[in-house]
Amino acid sequence: MISFMMMLFACENDIKIINSLSQVDSMPVEFARDIEVYYSDSGKVQACLESPFMTRNEDNESYIEFSDGFKIVFFDSVLNPKSEITANYGISFEKKKIMEAKNNVVVKNIEKGEQLETEHLVWDRNKKTIYSEVFVKITRDDEVIYGDGLISDQNFEYYKIKNASGEFHIDTDEEE
Repeated sequence: MISFMMMLFACENDIKIINSLSQVDSMPVEFARDIEVYYSDSGKVQACLESPFMTRNEDNESYIEFSDGFKIVFFDSVLNPKSEITANYGISFEKKKIMEAKNNVVVKNIEKGEQLETEHLVWDRNKKTIYSEVFVKITRDDEVIYGDGLISDQNFEYYKIKNASGEFHIDTDEEE
């Protein structure tokens, strides 16, 4: 009788462990290597995203993760590259049309030769804007500008820096 009781106790399973094993909601649905994704609007290519590795998850909030980094190139109307974003990590929330870039984020305006560096950046595909709420560094020609965040169009042509400082030139009218 005692050995039978020990067998019953030995076979007991923790219901929390069983439930966690059966939850397939949080498991990635797709894996892909060396991918290229094109974003278009009204049939015109707006951007191309490249990444060495991607996982797509379909839980409560569908998202795509780029754990090995990514590069996005934005194009003009005749498919000339205008700007690009690179980062060591990215996550794209498909329903919200928002992508977060983290860790060594670099944005380049190819036409102007300007570069933004930060550790966190958000690309809002609906508004066609990029923004950051953390430290930013912008390098252009012979100027370096620092700030506590910024908002810009996705091509990094027009931007507003929060709490700007650094070494930069200001044009003044010397008419008296």
